[in-house]
Amino acid sequence: MNIALHKFELHIDVNTENSSIIGELNQACSLTNAQLKQAIQRGALWLTRGKSTQRLRRIKKPLQVTDTLHFYYDEQVLSQQPNEALLINDDVDYSVWYKPYGMLSQGSKWSDHCTIARWAQTHLSPERPAFIVHRLDRAATGLILIAHSKKAARALSAMFEKHDLEKIYHIIIHGDHRLRPQPDTLTCDVDGKSASSHFSHLAYNEKNNTSLVQVIIDTGRKHQIRSHAASINMPVVGDRLHGEVGDASIEESINLQLCAVALNFICPLTAEQRSFKVPEHLMPSLNALG
Repeated sequence: MNIALHKFELHIDVNTENSSIIGELNQACSLTNAQLKQAIQRGALWLTRGKSTQRLRRIKKPLQVTDTLHFYYDEQVLSQQPNEALLINDDVDYSVWYKPYGMLSQGSKWSDHCTIARWAQTHLSPERPAFIVHRLDRAATGLILIAHSKKAARALSAMFEKHDLEKIYHIIIHGDHRLRPQPDTLTCDVDGKSASSHFSHLAYNEKNNTSLVQVIIDTGRKHQIRSHAASINMPVVGDRLHGEVGDASIEESINLQLCAVALNFICPLTAEQRSFKVPEHLMPSLNALG
């Protein structure tokens, strides 16, 4: 069976006793064993057994008749390399990381090797399972919690769902935010859902007409901060989704200037007060814009 190598997917029903994963894939496509193993390590293989479908990385896992293998190969996706995340704190049951620009919070059927969860799993010692309990946009940077047990994942997820924590963001926006009310509370709906954000001016760069603003949100709608900034005609610098204004040279050379800089909460596992902050050198800076 001759399949183009750029992008394809396979769904293979296992009908033979003692068959192997590599053997089944070898019969279905022309990839080399090295290519197959790399793709599997990067999250391209799934196994359906009974009613359960899970990502599979163990190429020597024994197969059963009636299993189904799902192989999703995208050469472009699999060739991507993640930027390095920075460990802020390891509390065993969960860890706190600085997620860089371009790193995903969650994978797709095609791979998960560029996600913060996979990075945490493979860069902690000892290695532990990793569970996402909240997300940051691919283009955003900042603090993210990763749970390392199902108990911790349930507890931390519930904390985020109930908004029992303080999340502080720093953004750089176009315009002089000093001209807005302080604090500047924005409540326009996002995608038809109620949303509330509180913007507070921190600094202004007259040269580029940009402002550094602190944001605290009461709700967690998708792209909420970016939508609210654009709603007052002061979009976040580098936001190519909601439109940019100002110096085009800035937009071409700078990533999205939105960073989750601090997390404050009472740990649902230990009842201890916990506070984490992004290192100063990774904070959004007006000076970095030139």
